Amino acid sequence: MPLTPEQQAEIDTQRGESHQTLRATAPGMEKHLYTAHPVLDHGFVRVIDYMGDDRAITQAARVSYGRGTKAVSNDEGLIRYLMRHWHSTPFEMCEIKLHVKLPVFVARQWIRHRTANVNEYSARYSILDREFYIPAEDDLAAQSQTNNQGRGEALQGEEAQRVLDWLRDDSTRAYDHYEAMISQEGQQGLARELARMNLPANIYTQWYWKVDLHNLFHFLRLRADAHAQMEIRVYAEALCGIVRDWVPAAYGAFEDYRLGGAQLSGKGVECLRRMLAGEEVTQETSGMSKGEWREFMGVVG
Repeated sequence: MPLTPEQQAEIDTQRGESHQTLRATAPGMEKHLYTAHPVLDHGFVRVIDYMGDDRAITQAARVSYGRGTKAVSNDEGLIRYLMRHWHSTPFEMCEIKLHVKLPVFVARQWIRHRTANVNEYSARYSILDREFYIPAEDDLAAQSQTNNQGRGEALQGEEAQRVLDWLRDDSTRAYDHYEAMISQEGQQGLARELARMNLPANIYTQWYWKVDLHNLFHFLRLRADAHAQMEIRVYAEALCGIVRDWVPAAYGAFEDYRLGGAQLSGKGVECLRRMLAGEEVTQETSGMSKGEWREFMGVVG
């Protein structure tokens, strides 16, 4: 289960409370506060706190006092200009703090985004729960033949079932040994900080993750991409829904210029101009490598 009864009770208490504030609030984000959005089989993301909204971005860009007299349409235009021209600091005026429950191997990908504040559940002090990520059979796939860090065709029949059985059996066996090692019944019991080394990378951990909007957009641009590993992409997609409600103008610009846009190299721009002029351009005449050409054609079709 994604939430323990204790966590659910805490969330119910928090959502039942109301506080008056003079600071700016985002109605779309208020509905997400403390709510746990399920991800994978036992994971979730939930918003603990946030600061700022779309107006905080434009206010910082103009360095103005309060809301001012600018129309909403002008604010949206300014946000799109900032996004289009890669101005980052105004987006840093918004921050979000998340509580995330995720498999350890996903956390190791996630932590590569070093521009955040992180505090993780400690297996030195506490005992990890018996919860493991076991993929759905449809998500078991062979190694891609064209991408060294991606998936290829789905595994079939007996092979898929054999892999699932191994994943479940190995996870269960490792946790059984973990419990046996730390047990103090009839023995001293191994220290938790040592026993944890035997646990598999698909066991769930939890952390608090606080990040500004600029760096969150960078995370989402990479991890919500179709080429990202599915197990981290589903977390990014859940966050996209939250951010869309929090800062709709900023997310709209991000979706247009980053998620839905494409960046071309100088060679790519030159090839596109040649194509538009009616010239037939091939990989051999483009000056690009095979990988660059494949990606370029993926953009221009």
